[in-house]
Amino acid sequence: MTDLKQVASQVRRDIVRMVHGCQSGHPGGSLGCTEYLTALYFKIMKHNPSFSMDAAGEDVFFVSNGHISPVFYSVLARSGYFPVSELATFRRINSRLQGHPTTHEHLPGVRVASGSLGQGLSVACGAALAKKYNNDNSIVYSLHGDGELNEGQNWEAILFAAHHKIDNLIATVDWNGQQIDGPTDKVMSLGDLAAKFEAFGWQVVHLPNGNDMDEVVSTIEQAKTYVGKGKPIVILMKTAMGSGVDFMEGSHEWHGIAPNDEQLQKALAQLPETLGDY
Repeated sequence: MTDLKQVASQVRRDIVRMVHGCQSGHPGGSLGCTEYLTALYFKIMKHNPSFSMDAAGEDVFFVSNGHISPVFYSVLARSGYFPVSELATFRRINSRLQGHPTTHEHLPGVRVASGSLGQGLSVACGAALAKKYNNDNSIVYSLHGDGELNEGQNWEAILFAAHHKIDNLIATVDWNGQQIDGPTDKVMSLGDLAAKFEAFGWQVVHLPNGNDMDEVVSTIEQAKTYVGKGKPIVILMKTAMGSGVDFMEGSHEWHGIAPNDEQLQKALAQLPETLGDY
Protein backbone atom coordinates (compact mmCIF):
# COMPACT_ATOMS: atom_id res chain seq x y z
CA MET A 1 0.00 0.00 0.00
CA THR A 2 3.06 2.30 -0.12
CA ASP A 3 1.89 4.06 -3.28
CA LEU A 4 -1.52 4.85 -1.77
CA LYS A 5 0.12 6.18 1.35
CA GLN A 6 2.32 8.43 -0.77
CA VAL A 7 -0.73 9.75 -2.59
CA ALA A 8 -2.45 10.38 0.75
CA SER A 9 0.51 12.41 2.00
CA GLN A 10 0.39 14.62 -1.08
CA VAL A 11 -3.38 15.01 -0.78
CA ARG A 12 -2.93 16.21 2.79
CA ARG A 13 -0.38 18.77 1.59
CA ASP A 14 -2.90 19.93 -1.01
CA ILE A 15 -5.60 20.30 1.65
CA VAL A 16 -3.64 22.49 4.04
CA ARG A 17 -2.20 24.60 1.20
CA MET A 18 -5.60 25.12 -0.43
CA VAL A 19 -7.28 26.20 2.80
CA HIS A 20 -4.34 28.40 3.77
CA GLY A 21 -4.22 30.00 0.32
CA CYS A 22 -7.70 31.49 0.57
CA GLN A 23 -7.82 31.61 4.39
CA SER A 24 -11.12 29.75 4.30
CA GLY A 25 -12.37 26.16 4.25
CA HIS A 26 -12.61 22.96 6.23
CA PRO A 27 -9.30 21.17 6.84
CA GLY A 28 -10.30 18.92 9.78
CA GLY A 29 -12.75 16.55 8.13
CA SER A 30 -10.81 16.66 4.86
CA LEU A 31 -7.65 15.40 6.56
CA GLY A 32 -9.65 12.74 8.42
CA CYS A 33 -11.13 11.32 5.20
CA THR A 34 -7.93 11.34 3.15
CA GLU A 35 -7.29 7.59 3.30
CA TYR A 36 -10.88 6.79 2.38
CA LEU A 37 -11.02 9.08 -0.68
CA THR A 38 -7.54 8.05 -1.81
CA ALA A 39 -8.41 4.36 -1.56
CA LEU A 40 -11.65 4.85 -3.50
CA TYR A 41 -10.22 6.80 -6.40
CA PHE A 42 -6.80 5.16 -6.71
CA LYS A 43 -7.65 1.55 -5.84
CA ILE A 44 -11.29 0.58 -5.35
CA MET A 45 -13.59 2.31 -7.82
CA LYS A 46 -13.99 1.56 -11.50
CA HIS A 47 -14.20 5.11 -12.84
CA ASN A 48 -13.21 7.20 -15.84
CA PRO A 49 -11.69 10.69 -15.48
CA SER A 50 -13.03 11.60 -18.92
CA PHE A 51 -16.30 11.86 -16.98
CA SER A 52 -19.85 11.42 -18.14
CA MET A 53 -22.79 12.34 -15.92
CA ASP A 54 -24.70 9.09 -16.56
CA ALA A 55 -21.70 6.94 -15.52
CA ALA A 56 -22.99 3.86 -17.32
CA GLY A 57 -20.87 0.89 -16.35
CA GLU A 58 -18.88 2.94 -13.84
CA ASP A 59 -18.83 3.09 -10.06
CA VAL A 60 -19.88 6.52 -8.80
CA PHE A 61 -19.22 8.50 -5.64
CA PHE A 62 -21.24 11.19 -3.90
CA VAL A 63 -19.79 13.33 -1.13
CA SER A 64 -22.71 14.36 1.08
CA ASN A 65 -20.66 16.30 3.63
CA GLY A 66 -19.66 18.75 0.92
CA HIS A 67 -17.68 21.05 3.20
CA ILE A 68 -14.78 18.57 2.94
CA SER A 69 -14.35 19.72 -0.65
CA PRO A 70 -10.55 20.21 -0.30
CA VAL A 71 -9.91 16.46 -0.07
CA PHE A 72 -12.48 15.75 -2.80
CA TYR A 73 -10.95 18.27 -5.21
CA SER A 74 -7.41 17.09 -4.50
CA VAL A 75 -8.26 13.45 -5.16
CA LEU A 76 -10.18 14.32 -8.33
CA ALA A 77 -7.28 16.39 -9.66
CA ARG A 78 -4.63 13.87 -8.68
CA SER A 79 -6.56 11.07 -10.41
CA GLY A 80 -6.86 13.03 -13.65
CA TYR A 81 -10.25 14.75 -13.69
CA PHE A 82 -8.82 18.26 -14.11
CA PRO A 83 -5.37 19.90 -13.92
CA VAL A 84 -3.66 19.77 -10.55
CA SER A 85 -2.68 23.41 -11.03
CA GLU A 86 -6.36 24.37 -10.72
CA LEU A 87 -6.23 23.53 -7.01
CA ALA A 88 -4.61 26.96 -6.56
CA THR A 89 -7.98 28.57 -7.42
CA PHE A 90 -9.82 27.00 -4.47
CA ARG A 91 -12.60 29.31 -3.18
CA ARG A 92 -11.50 32.15 -5.47
CA ILE A 93 -13.96 34.31 -7.40
CA ASN A 94 -15.05 32.59 -10.64
CA SER A 95 -13.25 29.38 -9.68
CA ARG A 96 -14.78 26.00 -10.48
CA LEU A 97 -13.55 24.88 -7.05
CA GLN A 98 -16.06 26.53 -4.74
CA GLY A 99 -16.20 25.90 -1.01
CA HIS A 100 -18.92 23.32 -1.49
CA PRO A 101 -19.06 21.29 -4.72
CA THR A 102 -21.65 22.56 -7.19
CA THR A 103 -22.70 21.51 -10.66
CA HIS A 104 -23.14 24.80 -12.52
CA GLU A 105 -19.34 25.18 -12.75
CA HIS A 106 -19.31 21.85 -14.66
CA LEU A 107 -16.32 20.56 -12.75
CA PRO A 108 -15.55 16.99 -13.88
CA GLY A 109 -16.21 14.48 -11.12
CA VAL A 110 -18.98 16.46 -9.42
CA ARG A 111 -22.43 15.00 -10.06
CA VAL A 112 -24.47 16.83 -7.42
CA ALA A 113 -24.25 19.99 -5.35
CA SER A 114 -23.57 19.13 -1.72
CA GLY A 115 -23.53 22.39 0.16
CA SER A 116 -26.65 21.53 2.17
CA LEU A 117 -26.07 18.66 4.58
CA GLY A 118 -28.31 15.60 4.78
CA GLN A 119 -29.18 15.22 1.12
CA GLY A 120 -26.43 13.00 -0.25
CA LEU A 121 -27.86 9.65 0.79
CA SER A 122 -31.13 10.40 -0.99
CA VAL A 123 -29.19 11.18 -4.17
CA ALA A 124 -27.07 8.05 -3.79
CA CYS A 125 -30.19 5.93 -3.36
CA GLY A 126 -31.63 7.34 -6.56
CA ALA A 127 -28.45 6.72 -8.51
CA ALA A 128 -28.11 3.17 -7.17
CA LEU A 129 -31.75 2.36 -7.92
CA ALA A 130 -31.31 3.70 -11.46
CA LYS A 131 -28.34 1.39 -11.97
CA LYS A 132 -30.42 -1.58 -10.83
CA TYR A 133 -33.22 -0.64 -13.27
CA ASN A 134 -30.62 -0.36 -16.04
CA ASN A 135 -29.06 -3.74 -15.18
CA ASP A 136 -25.80 -1.91 -14.47
CA ASN A 137 -23.80 -3.95 -11.96
CA SER A 138 -21.48 -1.13 -10.85
CA ILE A 139 -21.55 0.26 -7.33
CA VAL A 140 -22.60 3.60 -5.83
CA TYR A 141 -20.49 4.90 -2.94
CA SER A 142 -21.34 7.82 -0.66
CA LEU A 143 -19.72 9.59 2.28
CA HIS A 144 -21.51 11.27 5.18
CA GLY A 145 -20.43 13.11 8.31
CA ASP A 146 -21.53 11.79 11.68
CA GLY A 147 -22.82 15.24 12.70
CA GLU A 148 -24.68 15.29 9.41
CA LEU A 149 -26.83 12.41 10.67
CA ASN A 150 -28.61 14.99 12.83
CA GLU A 151 -30.50 15.81 9.62
CA GLY A 152 -33.76 13.87 9.47
CA GLN A 153 -33.69 13.37 5.71
CA ASN A 154 -30.90 10.83 6.20
CA TRP A 155 -33.21 8.55 8.14
CA GLU A 156 -35.90 8.73 5.48
CA ALA A 157 -33.29 7.66 2.94
CA ILE A 158 -32.08 4.89 5.24
CA LEU A 159 -35.64 3.54 5.40
CA PHE A 160 -36.06 3.92 1.64
CA ALA A 161 -32.86 2.05 0.80
CA ALA A 162 -33.75 -0.95 2.94
CA HIS A 163 -37.36 -1.08 1.69
CA HIS A 164 -36.22 -1.10 -1.95
CA LYS A 165 -33.34 -3.51 -1.28
CA ILE A 166 -30.78 -1.12 -2.74
CA ASP A 167 -27.91 -3.54 -2.31
CA ASN A 168 -25.53 -1.87 -4.77
CA LEU A 169 -25.00 1.06 -2.40
CA ILE A 170 -22.09 1.34 0.04
CA ALA A 171 -22.52 4.38 2.28
CA THR A 172 -19.76 5.38 4.69
CA VAL A 173 -20.16 7.46 7.84
CA ASP A 174 -17.09 9.45 8.89
CA TRP A 175 -17.50 8.81 12.60
CA ASN A 176 -14.94 11.25 14.01
CA GLY A 177 -17.08 12.34 16.95
CA GLN A 178 -16.71 16.05 16.09
CA GLN A 179 -18.89 18.64 14.43
CA ILE A 180 -18.68 22.39 14.02
CA ASP A 181 -20.10 23.23 17.47
CA GLY A 182 -18.23 20.57 19.43
CA PRO A 183 -18.19 16.82 20.12
CA THR A 184 -21.20 15.03 18.63
CA ASP A 185 -21.97 13.44 21.97
CA LYS A 186 -22.54 16.90 23.44
CA VAL A 187 -24.33 18.49 20.47
CA MET A 188 -26.69 15.59 19.81
CA SER A 189 -25.61 12.07 20.71
CA LEU A 190 -25.90 9.53 17.91
CA GLY A 191 -26.15 6.62 20.32
CA ASP A 192 -25.47 3.12 18.98
CA LEU A 193 -25.18 3.77 15.25
CA ALA A 194 -24.58 0.12 14.38
CA ALA A 195 -27.74 -0.99 16.18
CA LYS A 196 -29.73 1.77 14.50
CA PHE A 197 -28.61 0.87 10.98
CA GLU A 198 -29.18 -2.82 11.67
CA ALA A 199 -32.67 -2.07 12.99
CA PHE A 200 -33.35 -0.15 9.77
CA GLY A 201 -32.37 -3.22 7.73
CA TRP A 202 -28.82 -2.37 6.68
CA GLN A 203 -25.69 -4.50 6.55
CA VAL A 204 -23.17 -2.89 8.89
CA VAL A 205 -19.41 -3.09 8.37
CA HIS A 206 -17.03 -1.68 10.97
CA LEU A 207 -13.84 0.22 10.15
CA PRO A 208 -12.10 0.84 13.50
CA ASN A 209 -9.27 2.94 12.04
CA GLY A 210 -10.18 4.91 8.96
CA ASN A 211 -6.75 6.54 8.96
CA ASP A 212 -4.92 3.26 8.36
CA MET A 213 -4.70 2.76 4.59
CA ASP A 214 -4.40 -1.02 4.69
CA GLU A 215 -7.43 -1.26 6.96
CA VAL A 216 -9.45 1.13 4.79
CA VAL A 217 -8.81 -0.87 1.62
CA SER A 218 -9.52 -4.25 3.21
CA THR A 219 -12.72 -2.99 4.85
CA ILE A 220 -14.13 -1.50 1.64
CA GLU A 221 -13.29 -4.77 -0.13
CA GLN A 222 -15.14 -6.59 2.66
CA ALA A 223 -18.14 -4.31 2.19
CA LYS A 224 -18.17 -5.14 -1.52
CA THR A 225 -18.75 -8.82 -0.71
CA TYR A 226 -22.24 -7.87 0.55
CA VAL A 227 -23.26 -6.19 -2.72
CA GLY A 228 -26.19 -7.97 -4.34
CA LYS A 229 -27.31 -9.71 -1.16
CA GLY A 230 -30.49 -7.77 -0.53
CA LYS A 231 -29.39 -5.06 1.91
CA PRO A 232 -27.84 -1.61 1.57
CA ILE A 233 -24.40 -1.49 3.15
CA VAL A 234 -22.93 1.04 5.55
CA ILE A 235 -19.33 1.33 6.71
CA LEU A 236 -19.00 2.95 10.14
CA MET A 237 -15.56 4.50 9.80
CA LYS A 238 -13.77 5.80 12.88
CA THR A 239 -11.38 8.62 12.00
CA ALA A 240 -9.57 11.45 13.73
CA MET A 241 -10.50 14.93 12.57
CA GLY A 242 -7.31 16.61 11.36
CA SER A 243 -5.45 13.31 11.01
CA GLY A 244 -1.85 13.67 9.87
CA VAL A 245 -1.25 17.10 11.40
CA ASP A 246 -0.54 16.78 15.11
CA PHE A 247 -1.87 20.15 16.27
CA MET A 248 -5.13 19.69 14.36
CA GLU A 249 -5.82 16.07 15.20
CA GLY A 250 -8.93 15.22 17.23
CA SER A 251 -10.20 18.76 17.70
CA HIS A 252 -13.47 20.21 16.44
CA GLU A 253 -11.77 23.61 16.45
CA TRP A 254 -10.18 22.73 13.09
CA HIS A 255 -13.51 21.86 11.50
CA GLY A 256 -13.67 25.14 9.60
CA ILE A 257 -10.67 27.41 10.14
CA ALA A 258 -7.52 27.94 8.07
CA PRO A 259 -3.92 27.69 9.29
CA ASN A 260 -1.82 30.84 9.40
CA ASP A 261 1.61 31.02 7.74
CA GLU A 262 3.46 29.54 10.70
CA GLN A 263 0.91 26.75 11.17
CA LEU A 264 1.05 25.92 7.46
CA GLN A 265 4.80 25.41 7.59
CA LYS A 266 4.47 23.29 10.71
CA ALA A 267 1.84 21.14 8.99
CA LEU A 268 3.82 20.74 5.77
CA ALA A 269 6.88 19.67 7.74
CA GLN A 270 4.87 16.62 8.87
CA LEU A 271 3.64 15.72 5.37
CA PRO A 272 6.19 14.46 2.82
CA GLU A 273 5.87 15.89 -0.68
CA THR A 274 5.50 12.80 -2.86
CA LEU A 275 3.82 13.80 -6.15
CA GLY A 276 4.85 17.43 -6.39
CA ASP A 277 2.99 20.45 -5.07
CA TYR A 278 0.73 22.39 -7.41
